[in-house]
Amino acid sequence: MNALCQICYTTEKDGLLFQCKPLFHSGFLPALQMGQGLWRVAGNQLQQEGYSEHGYLTREQSRRMAASNISNANPRKQVQGGIDIYHLLKTRKSKEREGFINLEMLPPELSFTILSYLNATDLCLASCVWQDLANDELLWQGLCKSTWGHCSIYNKNPPLGFSFRKLYMQLDEGSLTFNANPDEGVNYFMSKGILDDSPKEIAKFIFCTRTLNWKKLRIYLDERRDVLDDLVTLHNFRNQFLPNALREFFRHIHAPEERGEYLETLITKFSHRFCACNPDLMRELGLSPDAVYVLCYSLILLSIDLTSPHVKNKMSKREFIRNTRRAAQNISEDFVGHLYDNIYLIGHVAA
Repeated sequence: MNALCQICYTTEKDGLLFQCKPLFHSGFLPALQMGQGLWRVAGNQLQQEGYSEHGYLTREQSRRMAASNISNANPRKQVQGGIDIYHLLKTRKSKEREGFINLEMLPPELSFTILSYLNATDLCLASCVWQDLANDELLWQGLCKSTWGHCSIYNKNPPLGFSFRKLYMQLDEGSLTFNANPDEGVNYFMSKGILDDSPKEIAKFIFCTRTLNWKKLRIYLDERRDVLDDLVTLHNFRNQFLPNALREFFRHIHAPEERGEYLETLITKFSHRFCACNPDLMRELGLSPDAVYVLCYSLILLSIDLTSPHVKNKMSKREFIRNTRRAAQNISEDFVGHLYDNIYLIGHVAA
């Protein structure tokens, strides 16, 4: 017998065919020989216990063994070091008889709490069993507002035949349309009465939604600067450290992959918004929007320098302080040092 073989066993009694796939490893032959030896040992043991050569008891032997087990064994008796099989089988049968918990038998507030953990797909499936509960408007309203935090239709009197389940389907379809073509997606929302034709309403919708593709969103904001202006004003950077505020800003409005006019516009708008949110801090540190602009650019360049694997000689803290204070002379050395430590410990501001 070689290592590459095809084995096929057929039993005439049962007419069953057992076939295994070719074995290619070199250790097959020793394993087969070991298996044959173990089978011979097991066969001798079975014959000693009264089993026939085919591996089963004769009718008289099985009858005597069953009677002996009934008279001498307790069905609850647990094998030493083993598991109480009787208890497990009894528990399993009782659970099978009980089946699933019927949510309609529970208090309504408890049933709604359980179903509120489901997503839209699972909630639709649950409605096949508990139709009245799973189709409740409160559940679908929660799903809509947790995914799309702001829509103009939320603040209006609902039209005749309105349902939050239908609104969820429209919002999902509109988001998919936006991720393919932003202009068509916004027009879809307006045509369904979900959004008003207002830059401020569109900005609020974008700010409170996390299902929009950030690449398509970046293209849309680059074309709609009026929406971008309103989106920037929705950020509150009060009492935030500058690098942390910049990270939050770029989480909502993703930075472009290359330097250019759009990146400069984003940093300019952020600098003015950061100063407007922290007027006391700006007076204390003697910073202006232009100085914040310089610091933001320095933080972006430092982030690239410290995180890029292509930069072998990383910028030191001393070098960063010297270069930054050369561009913005009124900034204290300690403040610039804290900026470096933040990037060094936390990471990129625009990642």
